[in-house]
Amino acid sequence: MTDAGLRHGRASLGLSFGVQGVAFALLVTRIPAVQDQYGISDGLLPVFLAAVPILAGAGSVATEKVVARVRPGVVLRWSQPLVLLALLGVGAGREVWHVAVALGVFGLAVGALDASMNMLGVSLQRAYGRSIMTGFHAAYSLGGIVGASLAWVGARWDLSLVVSYLPVVVVLLPAALVGSRWYTEGKRPEEAGAGSGGAGGVLSFRLLLPLCLVMTFAYIGDSTVSNWSAKYLQDVLGSSEQLATVPYNVYMVTTLLGRVVGDLGVRRFGAVAVVRGGSLLAAGGFAVVALAPGAWVGMLGFTMLGFGLCVIVPQTFAAAGRLFPGNSDAAVARLNIFNYVGFLVGSPLVGALGDAWSYRGAMLVPMVLVLATLVYARAFGPEPARYGGGHERPRTADVG
Repeated sequence: MTDAGLRHGRASLGLSFGVQGVAFALLVTRIPAVQDQYGISDGLLPVFLAAVPILAGAGSVATEKVVARVRPGVVLRWSQPLVLLALLGVGAGREVWHVAVALGVFGLAVGALDASMNMLGVSLQRAYGRSIMTGFHAAYSLGGIVGASLAWVGARWDLSLVVSYLPVVVVLLPAALVGSRWYTEGKRPEEAGAGSGGAGGVLSFRLLLPLCLVMTFAYIGDSTVSNWSAKYLQDVLGSSEQLATVPYNVYMVTTLLGRVVGDLGVRRFGAVAVVRGGSLLAAGGFAVVALAPGAWVGMLGFTMLGFGLCVIVPQTFAAAGRLFPGNSDAAVARLNIFNYVGFLVGSPLVGALGDAWSYRGAMLVPMVLVLATLVYARAFGPEPARYGGGHERPRTADVG
């Protein structure tokens, strides 16, 4: 693989992460409009919302089987357009069964998309010989900010869902298809050789389990912010309704900033130190939120959460690729399931604890779970696989 080919592959995969960030944000930030358009009751809405990550998990499992026969780039090339068309279907339907089918397709395609994107990211990082994985997730965060901003415009101008979604799909669908021409992999997993501890070619769930737990804890923290930050600021800390919308935006921006510099931190200090630092910062953020006397201190806590949580997920995928270099596609596909587990568990967990106990107390639960990441931090840095100044293995390519 030439240096130019790797650069093009990195750019096209970054575009794919960004497109996915836009699409997902456009869906989740306009859930109230989806509910109104289809007349979905408050009791039925959680069923629809839970179905998406459950089906995404099924899509991730299926992708593990598919990539045994075709390359992950092929799965990504066709799953991304399917996600965008399913998003348009959500906006264009009129009957409840229309949105049920569209969300079902969206969930299955998102699972395949997430798994194949991260498979390619792990493969490219292996080819580069240094940490680039966090940068791909920075592109996703940037896409999420763009998508949320477009959703705000649609809500502000009272645009229908189909009018909001159609221009985005018209622009992003051909861009994704054109960009897919340059999807690039490093060595195929079976060509990468065995890893440390003999884990390279045999996928042991026992060895993968610590990373699965870390992924779950990280997404419990993330879903807590996305689902409860506005309610917490307004109902617990007494902010205005307008100010209550700010924490999630701040969280998204700090997530982007943290991921932009995250790879530099991994190269300089190693993945173990970066994950430990992120875990401590995120736990501190939850503690600040739980103890905050007012809205502005609570905002500080959510800012800390963005900087802390942002590095954990991409480094977890990267660690799976290093732990199982001979079977990284399967490892990534199975690990990807646990991001949906965390998403499913996080919001109901905090809501139930908040109603039964207090929302301040509920914030301490994700804090403890994030702190548990420290127990498993060593899984991120087997000595032969550490990247970055003082930790970097010899590079196979240095292409910027």
